[in-house]
Amino acid sequence: MNAIVVGSGFGGLSAAALLAKEGYNVTVFEKNEGPGGRSSVYSEKGFNFDMGPSWYLMPDIYENFYAEFGKKPEELFDLKKLDPSYRIFFGDKRIVDIASDLEENFKLFDSFEEKGGEKLKEYLESAGKLYDSSVKDMLYKDFKSSLDLLSGKMLLQGMRLNIFESLEHFVNKRFESDEARKVVEYSIGFLGGSPQNTPSMYHIMSHIDLTMGVFYPEGGMRKVVDSIYELATSYGAEFKFNEPVTSIEIEKNKVTKVHTSQGSYEADLVLVNADYPHSEMELLDKKYQTYDEKYWDTRIMAPSAFVGYVGVDKVVESLDHHNLFLEDDWANKFDQLFDPEKASWPDSPSYYVNVPSRTDSTASPQGTDTLFMLVPLATGIENSAEKREELYEHIMDDLEKKTGENIRDHVVVKRIFALDDFKERYNAYKGTALGISHTLKQTAHWRPAHKSKLVKNLYYSGQYTHPGIGVPMTLISSQIVVSDINKKLKK
Repeated sequence: MNAIVVGSGFGGLSAAALLAKEGYNVTVFEKNEGPGGRSSVYSEKGFNFDMGPSWYLMPDIYENFYAEFGKKPEELFDLKKLDPSYRIFFGDKRIVDIASDLEENFKLFDSFEEKGGEKLKEYLESAGKLYDSSVKDMLYKDFKSSLDLLSGKMLLQGMRLNIFESLEHFVNKRFESDEARKVVEYSIGFLGGSPQNTPSMYHIMSHIDLTMGVFYPEGGMRKVVDSIYELATSYGAEFKFNEPVTSIEIEKNKVTKVHTSQGSYEADLVLVNADYPHSEMELLDKKYQTYDEKYWDTRIMAPSAFVGYVGVDKVVESLDHHNLFLEDDWANKFDQLFDPEKASWPDSPSYYVNVPSRTDSTASPQGTDTLFMLVPLATGIENSAEKREELYEHIMDDLEKKTGENIRDHVVVKRIFALDDFKERYNAYKGTALGISHTLKQTAHWRPAHKSKLVKNLYYSGQYTHPGIGVPMTLISSQIVVSDINKKLKK
């Protein structure tokens, strides 16, 4: 049976490997030069940048995925637990390290507010119980209707998850200090959401990074890409790079062919990992679109991003592997990202700087640093070279001020990737960096479906589908959809 996979991001790679293992004749079409999708690589002058994902979280999810092939992650790449997990710069006030040792973090929270450590312990116990007893069940379950979400065990879990309460409200009831609140909320901001409209159940993110820990694969996330690519090819999957799909041909509600820039290919089954809105609206005839333009236009999209890939001929001693720069008015800036009427280039943004060379000898030449600088941006704002350069200079000014180091004069590699670059390279709808946000009405079965409702043999995997944004989530998405395909074909 010929199975065609469109796109080779983590969703497409993992689906291709799983389908090939099941015995399908798998062909993967990718518009860009290599595998990985948003997790591709930019290299220049000995500096190697992961272009997208840079955090390795939820090691149990990776273990579960690789177990499908009788493998363990540590057999495929060298995995290190980071300590500190990350460093936070609280405006101009304070710099703190989040340790891999929970006891150290309890002490840190005691310095934030009275009984802060005790509050954090209770908060993490709540998050851990949800992760173990509820969320893991929900993550691997394919929600096809509200009945799946609101029946029996799931209804009880939904009550326990406080799905109608915002994360911001949930956190503010438990912590008083600005620092404590930021530590337990920051991840939502960098996962394309806002604490104000994200359900409180996402406080599990604190369990994920504080309790489970933050890891890093030697060689970067590109090493994880390579491992799955090699698994897929070892089972016979064929990859065709620089060959974008131009249309999907359908007869009698079944895909029959996939057309690319270089030819046409017969298909018994198609699984799409390319950008979901692009795939529906640009690759399918209108009558076969489950989700039309009106649907996508009414979704709350995750922001776009400004990403600076910067190589410097020195070591920036003040920075660790992961660094978060959280401004005092961080919580008030989300309107600039999500409210179309207030959307604008940020004047004093919070931002993230990843320095993989702190851990990874392959990231840059000895005695130098790779800096991955990320600022969330609203979609649909003016995309000009002047605005990009203005923001770059602002971030450099701020970075130099807070680290106390001259960085700008040591830049030997510089590339800015933002807004329309996401559209051009990834066909990203409205230039989103991540997909659709994790609001209540865009969670579980309210996310776009894994299976087309109008085409019998057309499926989807990736960050738009359940369970959502992030590399571990896209691996689960593929496990869900391939399991569903196998069940249907066995019937």
